[in-house]
Amino acid sequence: MKEIKDLIIIGAGPAGLTAGIYAGRARISTLILEKGVPGGTIILSDRIENYPGFTGSSPFELMETMRKQAESFGAEIRQGEVIGLYKENGIWKVKTEMEEYLARAVIIATGTTHKKLGIPGEEELTGRGVSFCATCDGPFFKGKEVVVIGTGNSGIQEGIFLLKYVSKITFVEFLPYITADKILQEEIREKKNVEFLLEHIVTSINGKERVESVEVKSLKTGEKRILPCSGVFIYAGLQPNTSFLKGIIELDQQGYIKTNQYLETSEKGVFAAGDVRAFAFQQVIVAAGDGATAAHSAIKYIENSKKS
Repeated sequence: MKEIKDLIIIGAGPAGLTAGIYAGRARISTLILEKGVPGGTIILSDRIENYPGFTGSSPFELMETMRKQAESFGAEIRQGEVIGLYKENGIWKVKTEMEEYLARAVIIATGTTHKKLGIPGEEELTGRGVSFCATCDGPFFKGKEVVVIGTGNSGIQEGIFLLKYVSKITFVEFLPYITADKILQEEIREKKNVEFLLEHIVTSINGKERVESVEVKSLKTGEKRILPCSGVFIYAGLQPNTSFLKGIIELDQQGYIKTNQYLETSEKGVFAAGDVRAFAFQQVIVAAGDGATAAHSAIKYIENSKKS
């Protein structure tokens, strides 16, 4: 008979690892499943400035500390992408591509991924000039001109990192204003080799073997023009990693998980934490707080289920 864990946490980002720390300290058997590298999407960023006590530190360093802390309290981390979740005889079954695990309770902390634009050339040229990670790919564009799509915190922060390497950045934003935090706006506006095309959209990414240009369109005039560039970095919003939950857990129209104040979902014994949760303020510190809250609620649920 398969071992039944007290708690399975899906996702090893800030929310999942924090939940693992709290669950481990409560001495309940805990398994964390992560499809990629522990740490979540924040480790793809160059720096983190707004996590208390870690001013300007490396996100990877912060998340690696969280990982070690969770493991030190007994949480086990395994690699595996969850593709199914269902309940049988009061026990939750968590299915990955290779294994099936059993648990009394589950915390979903799967986070988000970058949205794609769905324009010509995006899919074909991904990895050949189209990127979603400046920290990963920025050094490949040394001395070249690039386009950054999106002026939210991610777009501007990654643009600041890119300026260590590129000769010029053109930011393209469909809104008539920059949406990033004011402190980031101040920093980017000090740079001389940046240009902003507000109220514009990218309609295609062009190139044969690699990115050669983009076509942009003015939302005011409808005018189209070609911008020569060697790279395109896309920061056009986020989408939740919840495709495996459709029909199982109640989601909102965008696919985010609906929860109550205790981070309980529509199914008993299933909780959600972090960026994957509806109406979540998508910040590392909020995700960590969610992880602690979800773990607290899950621990209570597990203790009560063992009594009954």
